[in-house]
Amino acid sequence: MVENYSLEHHLDEVKKEKRRFENVFQSVSRMILDRPDAFEKKIVNGKTTYDFNVFRQGDKHIIGMYDELNSFVSFVKDAAEGGSSKEMAYVLVGEPGNGKTFLVDYLSSAYRNFISQEGNKRYTFRFQNLDKLNNKYGKITEIESQTFEDPMILALNLHGNREAGLEALEKQNFANKQIEKIDKNFRPLGACSDYILDDIREYCDGDVQKMLEFIKIVPIPISETRGTLTGKYAARDKITSSAKDLLGEESVQRILHIKDTSNPYRIDLRIGALARVAGGGIHFSDELFKNKKDLVQVYLGVIQNRFIEMDGFKWPLDTLIIATSNNNELNRFLSEKEEAPILDRCRMCFMPHNTNYLLQKDLTEYAIGSADKTTFAHKPLHIDPNLNYATSVATILTRLPKSDKLTSVEMMKLTAGEIAGEKSVKTLVEIIDNLKRETDVSKRFGQVGIGHRGMSRALQIQMESSETQEGECMFAKDIFRSLEQIVYDEVSDSSSRAKYLKDLDIAKGLYREQISKTLFNAFMDDPLAIEKDVMNYVNMVIGIDAENLGPDKMWRYKDPQTKEPKSIKIDESFIKSVEGRLGLNRKETQDSFRQTISKIYGQKVQNDENYNFMDNQSLVKAVVDVRLESDILGAASLAGALANRTNEENQKLYNKVLDVMVKKLGHCSTCAQKTIEYFCEKKDQE
Repeated sequence: MVENYSLEHHLDEVKKEKRRFENVFQSVSRMILDRPDAFEKKIVNGKTTYDFNVFRQGDKHIIGMYDELNSFVSFVKDAAEGGSSKEMAYVLVGEPGNGKTFLVDYLSSAYRNFISQEGNKRYTFRFQNLDKLNNKYGKITEIESQTFEDPMILALNLHGNREAGLEALEKQNFANKQIEKIDKNFRPLGACSDYILDDIREYCDGDVQKMLEFIKIVPIPISETRGTLTGKYAARDKITSSAKDLLGEESVQRILHIKDTSNPYRIDLRIGALARVAGGGIHFSDELFKNKKDLVQVYLGVIQNRFIEMDGFKWPLDTLIIATSNNNELNRFLSEKEEAPILDRCRMCFMPHNTNYLLQKDLTEYAIGSADKTTFAHKPLHIDPNLNYATSVATILTRLPKSDKLTSVEMMKLTAGEIAGEKSVKTLVEIIDNLKRETDVSKRFGQVGIGHRGMSRALQIQMESSETQEGECMFAKDIFRSLEQIVYDEVSDSSSRAKYLKDLDIAKGLYREQISKTLFNAFMDDPLAIEKDVMNYVNMVIGIDAENLGPDKMWRYKDPQTKEPKSIKIDESFIKSVEGRLGLNRKETQDSFRQTISKIYGQKVQNDENYNFMDNQSLVKAVVDVRLESDILGAASLAGALANRTNEENQKLYNKVLDVMVKKLGHCSTCAQKTIEYFCEKKDQE
């Protein structure tokens, strides 16, 4: 099939709705919202929010950022519907290493993929056969629209004015609704396209059919490396940066061919970053407020007027402008009050670090990397299965503020949507809302702490250490020493440094609880031993008052996970032993706790049939303690038996635990032995 490059064919395709004429905001909005299961509702930090599926695609997708994505989607949707956002830039402000650039890069990649699909492709036009125009363009025979203007813009301006262009569409049997929609996105042609079209019109004596012979419709190239459709401009130092980096400059080569020096095509816009994304693209300004004043002024004009302006010429822009800035640069910029007008043209989104430790596990996995790792000697480098948990919990705790109403661990659990004893998520909401009123953004929820880059550097420090290289394993406990080094190296404020070091000590205690579970599962020779025992307690509590409970104390129920009928024997002594460990020794408090457990289970199972109560740390610890007490006289006795292997029975227990850890729990011999050794010590116990 021979490709038809004519304007008539393009108009026919638009009329048949096989091609589209829409602005960039409409395209991005459609990419996000016009898809099956575009979003789902979620409860985040005690409030309902929306999770947009387009940002969760692929192996390395966006993690969390619920509030920021809701804000961005609202911004784009408002602009697509003609709201004030269409004359603004969207600026992500936050500490380094919290994912600002990653978010923009992901959005740009998703947009390139979206536009490359049939039906979404964007087109522009070229003027050809220019050698016929009385040698006005020398040896230049073809000129493409410098700003990748849409062919529909050319069609609307082809007849000399907007009204005539709309009448021409009516004659070509466009529906009234189509014409009305097209008219809303009307823009004048850019200076050079308008100038060249006038030359063609003059040569053809206004004959539209003859003029069409000079026009060729081509798809806009989609290229990350060439900066077309999606482009980035990173702030540079004050000496090397100039306005030409954004706008372009006069081309000596073109002047040699063009007779008329007033021809705007003598200016090469493609040298600048803006023209390459002007045809429905996304422009990313990295560290916007780090630019020198004249470039900030350029951005102000571009954002407000949506034109590239040079030497009195104008080229309309159809561009979504997204920028980033760290807090320090924004504060410095704010202190220069004469630059305030651009702030009125920016929708600021103050972006915190991720504060959900469950989501942080995915981010930590990104930092650890998916490729097989090796030592300097090219031997396989093992990853301790507890490394991710230890790293995630430690970094999250540094990002949480101090509060008199919640401990850091309670705050961490509530932020992840977990149970935190008797503390309510309403308290967390109150803390977050109060911090939003802080004029100093750095004091708001999640705005400070060890970021993704700091965490990645800590993992690098651990990887290069002699312990890791010699042991051929990244042992989880060692990450705390690396994180402490990051704090000493990079945190200059003494109070922040003291807080972070205290947070790391708390994280060590949580890690110790985690390995206690590991050792219990290993002792029971079952990777799911704790989970099963916790759920046994929960099911016993639910079944103890069941009407169908027989004299044999057997309760029969339907498992919500497998949908299979199950039976469980109610062991009241086990129930009371667990509740005793929780400090519930009176019948009233026991009944109240059991009602709470039943209520939580009923609520959680509706949304997650696999819910297992493993987030209820106090309940898990109580169950583990009871089981250890009954099987081996407590955790201290298990630690003592593993530490003192002078008798055959203890040595057998040690060998069994070590064997289960290696064969069933994902440990290697190095991290298994080190984990047991740390468990036997009395360090970092709460």
